[in-house]
Amino acid sequence: MSDFRVTDVAVEVVLEALADEGQTDALALWIEVAGNDGASFMYDVYFQELAQADPDDLHLHFGELNVVIPKTSIAQLNGATLEVGGDGELAITNPNTPTPEASDLPDLGPEALANDLALRVNAILEEQVNPAIAAHGGYAELVGVVDARAYVLMGGGCQGCGLAAMTLSQGIATAIQEAVPEIVDIVDVTNHAAGNNPYYQPAKK
Repeated sequence: MSDFRVTDVAVEVVLEALADEGQTDALALWIEVAGNDGASFMYDVYFQELAQADPDDLHLHFGELNVVIPKTSIAQLNGATLEVGGDGELAITNPNTPTPEASDLPDLGPEALANDLALRVNAILEEQVNPAIAAHGGYAELVGVVDARAYVLMGGGCQGCGLAAMTLSQGIATAIQEAVPEIVDIVDVTNHAAGNNPYYQPAKK
């Protein structure tokens, strides 16, 4: 089950636009992931007949508004919210980010998390780092250790925070390298650009 929200204000804006389309009972607001720019998802938001939804698509009700999320976009939109931004335009806030391209990371197989260095780094994250940043709603997760490089992913309150990269370089990296001096580099694989992603495409014709 996907957790996707539409704020009350956004519902009002969409219903007003839907009224201009006519046949309001037959149309639904469709929201799907159209692609990504490497840092965040881009969205296709449009009106289309509710009857065209497949059984595996997600069908949600927000008052009089019907929302359909195609099955291929359900996972990427889990936990996201459709809202109205400060400029009055519809915007989608999404905690999810695109998976880094394979070329961006080395081959992080099972051994990347099972080797001795990885186990030691993970212990530092769990015992020292995460308790310290939990107060900010954040966490740091080890993706793997390859060639003495630790690949770290930050999430929760850390992700999207303007100070997240600084937090990693000054705090987490220091803690890791002091405890595990064999680590030669800490690579931040977090997408700090994720967060509010305003993107609204008018109804398809």
